[in-house]
Amino acid sequence: MNMIASVYLWFSLPEHWLGENGILTRLAEHIYYVSLSLAIACAIALPLGVLMANYRKGAHVAIGAFNLGRALPSLGIVILAIMVIGYETSTVIIALVVISIPPILTNTYVGIDQVDASLKSAAKSMGMSRGQTFIQLELPLAFPLIFSGFRSALVQLIATATIAAYAGFGGLGRFLIDGLGRNDTPQIIGGALVVSALAIASEWTCSKIETRMLRKWRTGDVVLNAT
Repeated sequence: MNMIASVYLWFSLPEHWLGENGILTRLAEHIYYVSLSLAIACAIALPLGVLMANYRKGAHVAIGAFNLGRALPSLGIVILAIMVIGYETSTVIIALVVISIPPILTNTYVGIDQVDASLKSAAKSMGMSRGQTFIQLELPLAFPLIFSGFRSALVQLIATATIAAYAGFGGLGRFLIDGLGRNDTPQIIGGALVVSALAIASEWTCSKIETRMLRKWRTGDVVLNAT
């Protein structure tokens, strides 16, 4: 009970919210790391996944290689990047991008690859171009799986971005690292709660976006229009 009161007190102090070391600043830094890393990962993984699904040659080898990277410890990737690049913000971004590519790439490849070939043939026979087939048929049908990979990468990034603090940078991980250094348990718990709240809020937002997109891209309508 005393610990709950201590954590509540930690959140109630204005100095823990404002200033360059406050929750709002650290939250903004954390969101910046996550957003930039996710944008770069999507820019790489989405087109690569589509290409592999269409040409397939070497796809399983590439998917396996990227998924092997998921087994590498996040902190180890950051340390390796620091050794190669140095203490730069790009060090953390590169590490986070490497971590977030596999789920997006894998789900994009599988989602596009699993679209029924007969539907593609029907679309082609109707005179639809390759681009039209992708946008009007393949993408809507593959969207749930692709977006699932995006959600997985996002939640993973929110948790993993705390490693930026290990490299001497900002983000919500600072509360954990600094709290450990000062043996400040309320700060550690408070930082963990903020990270958890951000992950839950992101997951909830993604679920709402997915529901809305699925209403727009109803599978029945896509198949009906394609055939």
